[in-house]
Amino acid sequence: MQLGMVGLGRMGGNMVRRLLRGDHQCVVSDLSPQNVSALAGEGAAGSISLDDFVAKLTKPRAAWIMVPAGDPTEQTVNALAQRFEAGDTIIDGGNSYYKDDVRRAQKLKDRRIHYMDVGTSGGVWGLERGYCMMIGGPKEAFDRLDPIFNTLAPGIGNIPRTPGREKLGGTAEQGYIYCGPSGAGHFVKMVHNGIEYGLMQAYAEGFDIFRNANSSQLPEGHRYNLNLPDIAEVWRRGSVVSSWLLDLTAMALVENPTLSEYTGIVQDSGEGRWTVNAALEEAVPADVLTAALYTRFRSRQDHTFAEKMLSAMRQKFGGHIELTKKNESSS
Repeated sequence: MQLGMVGLGRMGGNMVRRLLRGDHQCVVSDLSPQNVSALAGEGAAGSISLDDFVAKLTKPRAAWIMVPAGDPTEQTVNALAQRFEAGDTIIDGGNSYYKDDVRRAQKLKDRRIHYMDVGTSGGVWGLERGYCMMIGGPKEAFDRLDPIFNTLAPGIGNIPRTPGREKLGGTAEQGYIYCGPSGAGHFVKMVHNGIEYGLMQAYAEGFDIFRNANSSQLPEGHRYNLNLPDIAEVWRRGSVVSSWLLDLTAMALVENPTLSEYTGIVQDSGEGRWTVNAALEEAVPADVLTAALYTRFRSRQDHTFAEKMLSAMRQKFGGHIELTKKNESSS
């Protein structure tokens, strides 16, 4: 099947590579000619302009946008919409706000251009592991593009089946689901990232308690000099708190048990704020997620070991470049 990809950064480029491995045809576009040339050298069809990109797509066209949320996505959607026709599909795979998806989809509906929002999780590891996808938009577009989603998804792999799941059917076990109409995919991904904030915060605070277990403020008989890399490792094996985030935590601690290369400044990419806003609109208490978001704000003023742990996890799973002491001193 053919798919166009606009945006060949950390995730977009690797998604193209995964699709090429699955024998799909890909047409690629990016602001960087070097990124286009690199993918063209691996089997994709490169393009020199958006007009050239659209001309190389077979009708009904399908173009996946993988650029930063906000104005870059808005501008790209509008530019493609000017060139697309009835029956074509525009897919936003970034981290857009779900209410923007609803607005865009409504705008394109009169022209019968399908708009899909695909919340995508997998980060820099997605090429090998696959991408977990939460999909919103017209069901007919989802059904037509199912081969694309199926190739990008992780598949069942070696994860044990949930008892009774075999009776339910669907694609969830493969690592992707149709969530509902426009905005539903990014809504689910938004809450996913809000939960991620809370999980990361819990690990970070726990390891900060371990690190301070030998504090001089404690009675001498109550002090412990704990091996943090070993604790993370043993929890990976049979513990109820094991997870991929813990795997990445263990990796970071092996590389540097003190995490001295991180300043502890932790950014937020927007989804945590949007999740808290949704909780407010629905009058749903979200104590943990809200506290985790506020901790990221506080981290920009004073820094604890827990915040260095958060920085390390973000860098490991998503390739997010956090401030380190090296690049802080050079800025």
